[in-house]
Amino acid sequence: MSMSTLMPGSGRLSADDLLSLEKYSKARNAIRTEMIAHKRLRTIGVGRHATLVFEDRFTVQYQIQEMLRTERIFESEGIQDELDAYNPLIPDGTNLKATFLIEYPDPEQRAEALRRLKGIERRCYMAVGDERVYAIADEDLERENEEKTSAVHFLRFEFSPAARRWFIEGARVTVGTDHPEYLEETELSVESVRTLAADFVP
Repeated sequence: MSMSTLMPGSGRLSADDLLSLEKYSKARNAIRTEMIAHKRLRTIGVGRHATLVFEDRFTVQYQIQEMLRTERIFESEGIQDELDAYNPLIPDGTNLKATFLIEYPDPEQRAEALRRLKGIERRCYMAVGDERVYAIADEDLERENEEKTSAVHFLRFEFSPAARRWFIEGARVTVGTDHPEYLEETELSVESVRTLAADFVP
């Protein structure tokens, strides 16, 4: 069973879009293989220690199915709770949404970096044409405290009509952060730009 047959349609997911635990278990290996390939052009490294994974309907359904499997959730109320938690990660047609990961393998180094990089989630940007779009971070809940930031954030990049048009037309796109402790920028490949442009509603 492929992702394309698993997840037809567009927009937010409902319980009708999900497989039962039994059906998902049987299809899981094939779906996971396809998801790895699907995420390849949607995963952008920014420097050595930060990664953005741009979410879409496919990636969100996969996360929900994995959560239902891990927690053995099969009752309708629990399924709806997961839908309510993850559906906001699906792009709305005018934006891109991403999971932002700060990655340091060593625990002590990571703890020090999270203190030093406090506020980095609000200094993430995407640049296309002559516009720089800063992320709107963690709209669901605050993931930063007075001492440090979190290693995981959820970001929304809201684009103007002109920026969306440039994006769809294949303009140069970069993603980066201008936090004073982490000045990094990455140019997206042509293939990644084309992939992410499909998240916009023309």
